[in-house]
This record gives sequence, structure tokens and C-alpha cells, in this order.
Amino acid sequence: MPSRHTDPNPQPSPDRRSSPVRPRFWLETALGGLSGLLFLLTLLWPQWMETLLGLDPDAGSGTVEWLVVALAAAVTAACALGARFEWRRERPAPLLRPDERIGGPS
Repeated sequence: MPSRHTDPNPQPSPDRRSSPVRPRFWLETALGGLSGLLFLLTLLWPQWMETLLGLDPDAGSGTVEWLVVALAAAVTAACALGARFEWRRERPAPLLRPDERIGGPS
């Protein structure tokens, strides 16, 4: 015999989400990952712009490459920090149904 506190057809409450984080977390994670890859690519292979894109905006001085490294590092750090804050963000407690009690069954 089922307990009076179990629901034979449990329905997910409308305030419950399948994911504990908002889409913003995933956007920050993806953008941070891409900028991190750009950071590493430019740091390890500074001539990638000249080789792959055929661009030479600084006439070989390397200042654009260092600017890309600095900007990519800043974007990566900002996205990582934003994703961390989003992950740790407080979420509202689920609403209790009228037949549920905070202290459990009495």
C-alpha cells in the first residue's frame, strides 16, 4: 500500500528546471573556451594570421599578435569569472505543495 505522501504520478513542478544553470552559463563557458583556444593558438603560433588568413596588419612587428594574446586572455578570464558566478548563483528553493511539510511526515 503506497504511503499517503507519495504521488503515483509525480509531475515536475513548474519552478524546477532540468539544468541547474541558466543558458548564460553555457554561453560564457563556450565563449571562454573559444577565446582560450585563440589565446593559446596566438601564444604558441604567432604567425597564424599571416599563414591562414593572409593578413599582415602590423607589417611583421608582432604588436597585433600580442594585442590578440592580451585581449583573448582578458576575455577568457572574464568569461571564466562570469561562468563561476553563474554556477554559484543562489537559486530559489522549490515551492512546496500544500500537502508537504518542511519537517517531513509527522
